Amino acid sequence: MLQWYSPWRNPSTGAAYPFPRPAFESVRAHRMIPILSWSSRGISNSDIAAGHFDTYIRNWASAAKSWGHKLFLRFDREMNGWWFNWGSGTGGNTPADFVAAWRHVHNIFATVGATNVRWVWCPNVDPYRKFTDIRLLYPGDAYVDWTCLDGYNGDNPWRSFNRLFVGSYRHVLQIAPSKPMIVGEVGSTETGGSKARWIRNMFAVLPRRFPRIRGLLWFDQYLLGPGGHSDWPIETSVSSSAAFAKGIRTTFGQTRKHERLRHRR
Repeated sequence: MLQWYSPWRNPSTGAAYPFPRPAFESVRAHRMIPILSWSSRGISNSDIAAGHFDTYIRNWASAAKSWGHKLFLRFDREMNGWWFNWGSGTGGNTPADFVAAWRHVHNIFATVGATNVRWVWCPNVDPYRKFTDIRLLYPGDAYVDWTCLDGYNGDNPWRSFNRLFVGSYRHVLQIAPSKPMIVGEVGSTETGGSKARWIRNMFAVLPRRFPRIRGLLWFDQYLLGPGGHSDWPIETSVSSSAAFAKGIRTTFGQTRKHERLRHRR
C-alpha cells in the first residue's frame, strides 16, 4: 500500500481538489493499493452533515466509481484528538457531529455506487486515555470496512510499540471485533533510545499480540510531531534501515507462508 494526504480544497485558494485519478493510476501501476488520507480541513462537521458540500462529495464519489479499482479512504483521521478541526472538542464539535458527518459522506458514496471504496476509520492511539473515548466516535459497522490506529514513539517518554498500541488496539476490538485493522501511521525517533531496537520489537510483537492488524504504513517523512521530533523516516540510520528490512522479510514473510499453508489445507 502507498498512502498520501489531501484535503477537500486548497487551504490558500479555497479551490476544490478533484478526484486525483493520475495519482491513483500511478500507484496501481506500481502494483500497490492506494490509500488516501482524505480530510475536510477547514470545514465543519455540521456543515458536512447539513449537506453544504454534497455536490463536491458526489462528484468525487462518482469519479472514484468511474475509476473502478479498489482504494482505501482514510477519512478525517485521528478524530479523537484536538489537533484537527474535525476533532472532538475542537470548535464545539461533539462526537455525534463527527459520526453524523461520516455517515453523510459514506451515504453519498453508497448512493452513487462507489463500492470499490474501502472506508478506514482511524483514531490515534491513546495510552493514557486522555482523548475522547473512541466508542463515541465509531460510525457503526455498516459505515466502516477497516479499523485503524496511528501512533508515534516521540520519546515523551520513550515507549515501545506494544506500550503505545496495546490498550487502544484492545479497545478497538471491543468496538468492532469483526473488522480487519491496519496501522495508518507509525514512526519512532532516534532520540532517547535505539530506533533499530524499537523496530525489531515492533515486528516481534505484531503477529503475537496484534493478530487483527493486516497492514502497516510507516510514516516516512520528516515532519515535526510528538516530543518535537521529526526524524520519522526509516532511513535515519543504517541500523534502523536494516532492522526494518529484516522485519519485513522475516515477520511478514513467515505470515504469508503460514497463510498459504492454511489455504492449501
